[in-house]
Amino acid sequence: MSIINDQHDFSTIANVFLVHGSLQSPAFLDGRLASGLALHDLSADAWLEEVCAAMGVEQPKDRDQGEVLLTWRRQVLEALSAAELNYEPLLPDDMFSLAERARGLREWTLGFLEVVGEVSAETRDAWSANLREAIEDLEVLAGIDDLALEDDAENENDLFALTEHARMAAMLLYTEQHPGRPQVEQADNEPQQ
Repeated sequence: MSIINDQHDFSTIANVFLVHGSLQSPAFLDGRLASGLALHDLSADAWLEEVCAAMGVEQPKDRDQGEVLLTWRRQVLEALSAAELNYEPLLPDDMFSLAERARGLREWTLGFLEVVGEVSAETRDAWSANLREAIEDLEVLAGIDDLALEDDAENENDLFALTEHARMAAMLLYTEQHPGRPQVEQADNEPQQ
């Protein structure tokens, strides 16, 4: 099963939020999810509790809504740990304006950094220079107040580059916290189990 083809998109998750009366952006929680999985191996129960608290409810309205939220977690975990390195932040897509997509990236970054900010100085010091630099770059992105970009090719390219940087930072954090996962250099002829 390809996780990309079956992956929930931003609108699907946003609709679950709306069903629960929440106008919060899923991008913020997706950033928290990515860093939480990387740093704390965030369990399904802990994730469900966190996302429900963010929506201001005790539990999902029904089983289907709960399944969407748990599938979201599973898909992020699978993407972060996949050898294909195909993790993508959950952000507004091309149906949204460039400014809305930029705000979504900023929200994702704020959520990601919120969890990273809880890490001890000792743990951060053990990170590679590349990871520390990627986190510092995200801190700069999070500090940008006005992301009211006009829809043009240059801004589109800039947003793509920033999104790619966030994506790589998330995967780098995960791989450094989980040595050997993903195994990106697996031999194609490994014995089947």
